[in-house]
This record gives sequence, structure tokens and C-alpha cells, in this order.
Amino acid sequence: MALDTTVPLNSLGFAKPPSETRVVVAMSGGVDSSVVAALLADQGYDVVGVTLQLYDHGAALAKKGACCAGIDIHDARRVAEERGFPHYVLDYENIFKDAVIDEFADSYLAGATPVPCIRCNERVKFKDLLETAKDLEADCMATGHYIQRKDGPNGPELHCAEDANRDQSYFLFSTTPEQLDFLRFPLGHLPSKAATRELAAQYGLSVADKPDSQDICFVPNGDYASVIEKLRPGAGEPGEIVHADGRVLGTHNGVIHYTIGQRRGLGIGGLTEPLYVVKLDVDNCRVVVGPKEMLATRTVPVREINWLGDEPLASREEWHVSVKVRSTRPPREAILRPRPDGTAEVELLNAEEGVSPGQACVFYETGGSRIFGGGWIWRGY
Repeated sequence: MALDTTVPLNSLGFAKPPSETRVVVAMSGGVDSSVVAALLADQGYDVVGVTLQLYDHGAALAKKGACCAGIDIHDARRVAEERGFPHYVLDYENIFKDAVIDEFADSYLAGATPVPCIRCNERVKFKDLLETAKDLEADCMATGHYIQRKDGPNGPELHCAEDANRDQSYFLFSTTPEQLDFLRFPLGHLPSKAATRELAAQYGLSVADKPDSQDICFVPNGDYASVIEKLRPGAGEPGEIVHADGRVLGTHNGVIHYTIGQRRGLGIGGLTEPLYVVKLDVDNCRVVVGPKEMLATRTVPVREINWLGDEPLASREEWHVSVKVRSTRPPREAILRPRPDGTAEVELLNAEEGVSPGQACVFYETGGSRIFGGGWIWRGY
């Protein structure tokens, strides 16, 4: 069926009036997704708000800094009532536990440093929730993420947010081309978070001054170890803290209490040189420490790759890109070399410290804003 070119495209890219365009807004109860919902409702779209209950919100009701808890569900519902559009709460506790929480615990027990927020986007929000949006006969689904979707010559492209300080591209690298076709990110072009809060105030939203979430939603106060011990009783098995040269320097009460690159809280004072965690030997319950230079690496093996380039990843022997190996670090130039088995090796032009299995390696256009996807860092050897 040919596109009717006589009807101008609305702001979401559809050739019909906003009132005939249904958009499901994923509402966490925070200011960002609330502004998206209010903005689209104000523009006349047929907005449906959906909030996911991801874990026992009764236990988290009084906890600040988390999303999708009891108070956040209440806040999302209140915004929907204020702006006059329907709102639904879906119980995704079992899906979230199976798809995100269990893997988080198992990855930590295996000595990795997982990023559950990426898995949540990949396996829950942009999978099950997106399918729910389609079941509701929505034309698209909108979120409050700070990232941009742009129409390119070969279809939709993923680009960094206008505000580099708010950019969430690292957490969205696994968005597939099919998902990107259905998703919209109305805040990605804004110059700052202050601009978002100004819109919230303009719409009179009750969440206009609500603090941003800080922690992983199901990890109170950032205490990963206590959560894992509850999920996997006996996980805090004690062992030795060993220098890379073989010297036993002390003992620990569980590998799960340590991460690659950690310096503070090792419990091995009285040394003349600063030491860092350079390896977690899970099989032998050992935490291996060494000097900072041991953390540096130029080779990063990646798997479970999601590729968003215009040509197939395997069509070239190597790609010159920039990569992020942690969300807080700027992209660094690298060479991406695909392998026949679907994995790849990333060669960093300059060594990075603290590259850890379980983190993501995200591919960017060097000198530009486009995201070419990414993969998961693993040991590989």
C-alpha cells in the first residue's frame, strides 16, 4: 500500500493526525517518562501509559533512588490522572526475575561485573513490553531514555543524545533494528536535564522535582553482595587474597564482595605499593591483586553482538570504530575484528584499565554520534 504523501508526517513520523496515532509510553514514575507522556498527550496523541511492576514493591516502598517500586507506580498513575490518559500496571515480577535478576546473581558468582539495566531493556522493556504495546494496537512505543532515533538512508539509526552528560547509549546498544523501527525517544534532542524539568514544571507534573534514580532498582544502596547472598545462600564463601606473584596477603569473606579494578576495602593494609583487584579466581575462591599496570589491556573479546551498521558485520575483516568499555568512560578509538563464530575481538588503540567480563563494549562512529551496536565482554581465552 503506497504512503499517502498528501498527509504530512506528524512528530512521531506517521502520516496521520496525532489523535489517530496511538503511542504506548513506558512510565517508570520518574520525571523523564512522565514528561514524555505529558508532552505527547499535549500534542494530541492517543497516549496509553504502562508501568511495569518488576519486583516486590512492598519491600521497596520507602526506598529512594529506585524505579518501578511502589511509590513510582503511584507517581506514574498520578501523572496519567493529571493529564487525562489511561494507565495500566503490569505484573512482570516473574519475567524480571528470570530474565534479569537470576543472571545478575549468577554472573557475579562467576566473577563477572554484570550490567542488569541493559538486560532489562533488552529482555523486558524492549521485548515483552514492546509486544504488549503492539497488542494494544499502538503505532509505536515511547520511552524517557536520553538517546536519539534518526531516519537514515537505510532505515532508522541510533544516535547519542544531544546532552552528552545524559546520554544512555551504553545501556541501549542491544536495541535491534526491528525494535528501533517501533521505538521513539522524545527527550534525546533536549540540551539538558534542566530542560526536561522545565517541561515538567510547565505541565504542572507532581514529579517535576523528583530526584533521579541512582541505584540498580533491585539493589538497595548499591550493596550487591547482600542481594546475591539472599538470592544464592552460601555465595559468600571465604578464601585467600593473593598477589599476582603468588604471595598470600590475607583472606576475604567472598569473591562476590570484589570487582575488577577495586582498590579500596581490600583489607590488606601495611603494604608499600597500592594494589588493585586484577582477577577473580572463582573456582579457587581467590581474589588476585596486583599493581595498577596489570589492569591495562588493549584486547577485548566480545560476544552476543548486536550490529546496527548498514552493511553486515562480517562483510569486512575489520571496522574502525570507537568503543566504550564502561558507561562512565568516553569512547576510545579501536579496531573491531569479526570472527567466523559470531564473536569479535576489539583492539584498543590505547590501553584501558579495568576492562571486566560482564560489562558491555559499545561501538560508536568515530567523530560522530551514531551507535553501531555492541557486545558483551567475556574472557574469551
